[in-house]
Amino acid sequence: MANKILIVDDAAFMRMMIKDILTKNGFDVVGEAADGSQAVDKYKELKPDLVTMDITMPEKDGIAALKEIKSIDASAKIIMCSAMGQQAMVIDAIQAGAKDFIVKPFQADRVIEAIQKALS
Repeated sequence: MANKILIVDDAAFMRMMIKDILTKNGFDVVGEAADGSQAVDKYKELKPDLVTMDITMPEKDGIAALKEIKSIDASAKIIMCSAMGQQAMVIDAIQAGAKDFIVKPFQADRVIEAIQKALS
């Protein structure tokens, strides 16, 4: 069975890009969220195998959503997505429990590598 993935990014274009990479590589994108609050709700509802989470979003940022999801499910697998130059935020995310991070603009092979590593 294909791994179920939830994509979280406030930019619809970025969600579409990740979804395209994932579906072409046999993953099942079960949901999308545009901010951290939606991400937490969708996580509870869909129970995905993995979440790709943007760091910078309105309402609730990715790190706050990451911490909240980890408090609900300590075994949650979350990969953070960040733009160049957000190293400090990436370190915060890893310390909060993120499995890995991928940098925008996305490179398909790096996205797949990070996801496979986190799921294995």
